[in-house]
Amino acid sequence: MDVGVDVGTTVTKAVAFDDAGRPIAEASRPTRLVRPGTGRFEHETAEIIASVNEVVGELAGAVSDRPGVLAITAQGDGLWLLDPDGTAVRPAISWLDARSSTILERWTTDGVAERVFRRSGNRMFPGASGPLLAAVLTEEPDVIARAGTAAYCKDVVMQALTGVRATDVSDASAPFLDPRTNRYDDEALKATGLSELKHLLAPVEPTGPVGELRDDSTGMARGTRVSAGPYDLPAAAAGAGVEEAGDALLTVGTTLACQVVTRELPVDGEPAGLFLGTWTPGVWLRAMPAMVGTAALDRVLALVGVGTDQLPSLLAESPVGAQGVTVLPYLSEAGERAPFVDTRARGTIDGISLSTTTADLVRATCEGIAYAARHCLEAAGWSGRVTVCGGGARSTEWTQILADVLNAPLHTAEAEQVAARGAVICARRAADPDGAGPEWIAETRRVDPDPARAAFYAEGYDHYLRRIEAARPRWSDPAPTFPSGVR
Repeated sequence: MDVGVDVGTTVTKAVAFDDAGRPIAEASRPTRLVRPGTGRFEHETAEIIASVNEVVGELAGAVSDRPGVLAITAQGDGLWLLDPDGTAVRPAISWLDARSSTILERWTTDGVAERVFRRSGNRMFPGASGPLLAAVLTEEPDVIARAGTAAYCKDVVMQALTGVRATDVSDASAPFLDPRTNRYDDEALKATGLSELKHLLAPVEPTGPVGELRDDSTGMARGTRVSAGPYDLPAAAAGAGVEEAGDALLTVGTTLACQVVTRELPVDGEPAGLFLGTWTPGVWLRAMPAMVGTAALDRVLALVGVGTDQLPSLLAESPVGAQGVTVLPYLSEAGERAPFVDTRARGTIDGISLSTTTADLVRATCEGIAYAARHCLEAAGWSGRVTVCGGGARSTEWTQILADVLNAPLHTAEAEQVAARGAVICARRAADPDGAGPEWIAETRRVDPDPARAAFYAEGYDHYLRRIEAARPRWSDPAPTFPSGVR
């Protein structure tokens, strides 16, 4: 038995697999995303570690077999500051956080963001560790003075379970790793003014940190092998079998994660997205993890007072094109990060009339997110097969919209917890190249586009791109807001 753990933004999941890759038990725990102020999102690190102990402990109690490996994956980006002993020195800052927006805007204007992209292939956004480090250094210098590691989520869990302080190439990619050498780039650090904090960056293990459980807090035996990484985006690609150059994985989750396999590093083009290292030398994932996703849909559903259980009927009720209603779904307070970076990007709903229905608003939101997916995949160099996974992929109606907008067959991953599966696959293959064969790859079903709807959406996509260009001047001139606390 092997166990994969996926620490997400709002839930921690664990899955036990048998030797043939079949899931035999699952457990999950919701986790808190704390909002201490406008545009600020944090986790209590101790709560995240406790959630891992709980889900693994539940599986340990349900399955008698001793695991061959406990493989950890988790949300990426953000900033998880630990002291030299591995204890959090402040709450972890989520990838959703916007506190560094002003710093990133300055880095963009001064050319710093572009210089870092040319070195690392990583276009920073407010929730990336680089600008967050700079923000905390400005706001809380005493915290930085007490820190021993600027970690990522999965590495925090790894250090808590095993004492190992390290990271893998996928998390280290954002934003200071030179993808050609798998070493931190001094010029990128210098450009951001963070050279003196290089000691906070954990050592990079190309095939991920490996250690052993140092106690029985998880309910599993001390000495059980533990593997950390890759983080959830590349782990999901591994779990879905997305390995050929040009093939793509579209994850419709809290974020809209679009990834394309590449064997090239064209860092001389438009600075956008991320080049994520993989555990296969010479192979990278060109990632465009847009801030839009199910979080945007959930917010619209909440605004109109309906639940996700009503999504199928609402999508069926509104016609293709949502009766002329269109949505730019940029609802994150941190703006957008892919396929462009604009910290001031905000959502818009156009085309509303007295005849507009709740169903039209919901369908227009799903169509807008689908257009964003196409925008990201094309920017990432997509040219082959598309596999889709994530919570949004469970909606047959929304998956059909995605297939029609992309005008390409979609292969929908049927297996649950693709990222947890991918973490186990990577851990097994790191120990033995033949340790996880084709039977481990998540099964898929095919969704074909409808030619008539695809032709309509081709025009809709062009309209979507024009609306983005029209909106960007407005984003740079936002409406005034009344001071908080003043009535």
